[in-house]
Amino acid sequence: MITARRLGLFGGTFDPVHVGHLAAAEAVREALALDEVWLLTSHVPPHRPQPAASVHHRFAMVALAAQDRPALRASDFELLAPGPSYTSATLARLHAAGFHPSQLFFILGADAFAEIATWRDYPRFLEGAHFAVVNRGERSPGAAAVANASGGRPVVEASPGSPAEPRGGGTTAIFRVDHPTPDVSSTAIRDRCARGLPIHTLVPPAVERHIRRHGLYAPADGTSVERLTASLLHEQEHH
Repeated sequence: MITARRLGLFGGTFDPVHVGHLAAAEAVREALALDEVWLLTSHVPPHRPQPAASVHHRFAMVALAAQDRPALRASDFELLAPGPSYTSATLARLHAAGFHPSQLFFILGADAFAEIATWRDYPRFLEGAHFAVVNRGERSPGAAAVANASGGRPVVEASPGSPAEPRGGGTTAIFRVDHPTPDVSSTAIRDRCARGLPIHTLVPPAVERHIRRHGLYAPADGTSVERLTASLLHEQEHH
């Protein structure tokens, strides 16, 4: 039996999870008064290339990132389902587990939401949960792009400290959360790792240790990140 609560769902490959992901999750949790946010590591992402790190490493990094954040939970909900991690299928399984659409808040960036019409079962799955769209800064698509992708559902402006509810009599709505987050991408982090550059400001310390310890995102020739970093420091000392 599922008790009534407001549950955030933040899915992604998390290859790796970074401070931008965490800031967005916390911003939506505060703005919409969510009780908890599940960080859903995708099994097989249907809309992008396959991840560089294994699913085991990606889930481990999410667990490490969430360990000191009581309201964030690393969830294996999508990992336990076979095949691609379609949002519509995830929501259907949550409904079967006892969650009502009005309890669920699916979190994603405005750039991803602007392309949501390309997702499987659009726009039907918009009925399965609220969607919390994070406007992460000047480069994010604006309100018009969010409205165009909303499938005719009401778009509600939300802000930290002012929880909003859907208007217009619908069960679910699109919430727009304006909250600039760190300009970080997993792609840039992987590139910096491959070049032996520091990433300590881009990921939580425990995630950085996991990446270094297991040699994730290291160059294809097997050169360790530690050796690359030592080489760069040596060159700087002699210039």
